[in-house]
Amino acid sequence: MGEIFVSVLVFFLTLLWYISLKKNKKEAIKNGTKLPPGSLGWPYIGETLQLYSQDPESFFATKQKRYGEIFKTHILGCPCVMLASPEAARFVLMTQAHLFKPTYPKSKELLIGPSALFFHQGDYHCRLRKLVQNSLSLDAIRTLVPDIDSVTASALDSWANSVLISTFHEMKKISFEVGILTIFGHLEATYKEELKNNYSILDAGYNSFPTNIPGTPYKKALSARKRLSKILGDIIHERREKRLGKKDLLGSLLNSIDDEGEVKISDAQIADNIIGVLFAAQDTTASVMTWIVKYLHDQPKLLQSVKEEQEEIKKINCENNQELNWVQTRNMPMSYKVILESLRMASIISFTFREAVADVEYKGYLIPKGWKVMPLFRNIHHSPEYFPNPHNFDPSRFEVARKPNTFMPFGSGVHACPGNELAKLEMLIMIHHLVTKFRWELVGTQNRVQHSPFPVPLQGLPARFWKIGH
Repeated sequence: MGEIFVSVLVFFLTLLWYISLKKNKKEAIKNGTKLPPGSLGWPYIGETLQLYSQDPESFFATKQKRYGEIFKTHILGCPCVMLASPEAARFVLMTQAHLFKPTYPKSKELLIGPSALFFHQGDYHCRLRKLVQNSLSLDAIRTLVPDIDSVTASALDSWANSVLISTFHEMKKISFEVGILTIFGHLEATYKEELKNNYSILDAGYNSFPTNIPGTPYKKALSARKRLSKILGDIIHERREKRLGKKDLLGSLLNSIDDEGEVKISDAQIADNIIGVLFAAQDTTASVMTWIVKYLHDQPKLLQSVKEEQEEIKKINCENNQELNWVQTRNMPMSYKVILESLRMASIISFTFREAVADVEYKGYLIPKGWKVMPLFRNIHHSPEYFPNPHNFDPSRFEVARKPNTFMPFGSGVHACPGNELAKLEMLIMIHHLVTKFRWELVGTQNRVQHSPFPVPLQGLPARFWKIGH
């Protein structure tokens, strides 16, 4: 009996999928356009299994080679159109951005918070983005250099004595501390510890199967999210009571008022955006910093050049009994090119999800309303047309300006990452302390990649670090 029920269910699901597919094809014919080439795979499953059974880069590269710069597929339960050219990325993210809304699974929105900046477009998005950008502008982050310097130096010092560490795990600690500094300034230790403990639970459940069954990572993450709201509510209340006029992100959000003097943003919206910034600031930056450690290790001559650049700065600071400063971080040309090339090679944000809000025609093809649209940043960054010998790590390629829309490590358009300058500052400070104080060796398989969900070296790049001279 059970087998008959399953067979009938599969039949009807397949029928619904087939009807939906035929409807899209009829609509395309009616409008004089056609769907992009490609395969939608099996009903409902689509090509998700193929995507996750191999390196995603190989999956998309094979599709692009077969079908060209625009092709369709069906992954993660959604029909998708993939776009693998700078022109297409610009079309979706900039010139026609109003036709494509940001889209995330509901399960992830619940964990971050539905009012977080990157889930929205339109007036609300514009208003929130201005507030976030103000607190992450160059003028704002330059005041953070001493604190980021202190956090980074202390973290790296704890790696010494040849203890085996997961580089990615340790880099996440640094990024979290920098995120806290950016959002709250100097936060009371008790609050910081509570935020750290609960955020780590949320982080662990973010990419797990979304179920409300007690004891599962996702259910634990939901509970941690409720506790985070309570903690943030207490911090917000305390900040309001003390009337502290800080210029950090929380201060910027709290001081947002409209023309009538009314508060524009609720406490719940503030909490959602704080968690959103923490989420955006941690794994991505930590992933890139982990790759920098690997790339420098693998190229001794490049490492020596970076070291010489940073030793000059360290020498000046020792002679004048001063710490690393903002002006010095603006004058690290070799280290900066290493960061840009690391961003290109690693392509932590391999693609971005959008959803067509109407039927859209692009280069003679129909992108049906409701379909997901994914500009493939990694494919563009690894294209030999725009980056000769793309799989060679070569910072010198950034000695000349890149062609427009060929290098988008932080996205592009109105949804580009507002914290990109902070991330690069964090990386520069990390490089300064890394190369002037340490030597290191990598342990185990060094050339394999895991996706969790961002690409990082296998097992987070296990490594040992020694203080120079010890």
